[in-house]
Amino acid sequence: MADGTANRTPPLSVEELHALVASGDIDTVVLAFPDMQGRLQGKRFAARFFLDEVLDHGTEGCNYLLAVDTEMNTVDGYDMSSWDRGYGDFAMHPDLSTLRRVPWNEGTAMLIADLAWNDGSPVVAAPRQILRRQLERLAEHGFTAQVGTELEFIVFKDTYEQAWDANYRGLTPANQYNIDYSVLGTGRIEPLLRRIRNDMAGAGLTVESAKGECNPGQHEIAFKYDEALVTCDQHAVYKTGAKEIAAQEGVSLTFMAKYNEREGNSCHIHLSLAGADGSNAMAGAGPGGMSEVMRHFLAGQLAALRDFSLLYAPNINSYKRFQPGSFAPTAVAWGYDNRTCALRVVGHGRSMRFENRLPGGDVNPHLAVAGLVAAGLYGIEQKLELPEPCAGNAYAADYEHVPTTLREAAELWETSPIAKAAFGDEVVAHYRNMARVELDAFEAAVTDWELRRSFERM
Repeated sequence: MADGTANRTPPLSVEELHALVASGDIDTVVLAFPDMQGRLQGKRFAARFFLDEVLDHGTEGCNYLLAVDTEMNTVDGYDMSSWDRGYGDFAMHPDLSTLRRVPWNEGTAMLIADLAWNDGSPVVAAPRQILRRQLERLAEHGFTAQVGTELEFIVFKDTYEQAWDANYRGLTPANQYNIDYSVLGTGRIEPLLRRIRNDMAGAGLTVESAKGECNPGQHEIAFKYDEALVTCDQHAVYKTGAKEIAAQEGVSLTFMAKYNEREGNSCHIHLSLAGADGSNAMAGAGPGGMSEVMRHFLAGQLAALRDFSLLYAPNINSYKRFQPGSFAPTAVAWGYDNRTCALRVVGHGRSMRFENRLPGGDVNPHLAVAGLVAAGLYGIEQKLELPEPCAGNAYAADYEHVPTTLREAAELWETSPIAKAAFGDEVVAHYRNMARVELDAFEAAVTDWELRRSFERM
């Protein structure tokens, strides 16, 4: 898996953008950044204005974009942004290595932005900066991280507007039964899947495959691994693009972790390390073909998994996935090609890597991968020893349990010395407040479950 891509070419060069704008092929440029939820937030510019004014100097955005809840409501508790601070701006600086065409929006190009304060200092709590910092720490040890994400979604025949009006109940899935690996099942919606695959290829992503999954209407499109930051940026582009394409096709799709009581949407994350020469630093002569570095790195994952669960499962709904026998993990355990464990070791030689199976489709990839890298560095720096693998059913074995609620995960995160050492107090406090906001909102809501059980019978 670890080849190294240090000399990569961006999907679209600045020179090519100038030519496309001059010819009229590109008239719009999107500049966006991933917010706390992993969504792309930003602006659409007239292409000529972007080239003349924004390309070299950047633009601004309200700093409340990293201090609101999922519904974009202003909330209390964030140090960086508040009414007392006047809700000022931060700067958005284009990362030219992310320049790409957006085939699903006519005449459009896109870049990802890095965020900075007016004095030029980075916005420490921005997800992309959090990941950058951990990758810098990893580079100090002589490694780069290679990452692949496997993102599942459920397709419905209803439009997003129809789903909204129906309160997301009674929707019609694109398939009526389990189509895991079924060619017939994916054929039912191949026009949609094909368009997503082809448009993502046009945006610079390397498409691998599409397959059906277990829940009615559930599918997965896989892309080739890349350097960690590249993969996370592409993940955000893909997630936004897939929703936009679905809307254009008159259907809807959801990446939420647990839409119903059946199988949830996972986002398994694969990670390997490349050494300075590009070789896979996780392959070695140790047990199972693992290097000593990998054994320490994997031991760090186990040690920090509960503390970092907030990064892997950031929402109330995320924790509904963790059910026995669901292919979503409940045990803090690792094993060779064992899908009952939270951490699964797969591949050999060049492809040696591990998979973290905790994240769902709602994960912010920048935060999750930052957590994987920080946990691995903890294992390397502390020279942690890897326990014996789980060879059987981890659901039924005696292992520590992954957190079962967002509240438990947030408390573990807030008090974690590993998190504070790796990310700093500002980042820990910022994302602890994000969890508090979600918990407060949920606890104030009256759910359908309560109405059904209490309206008449209580």
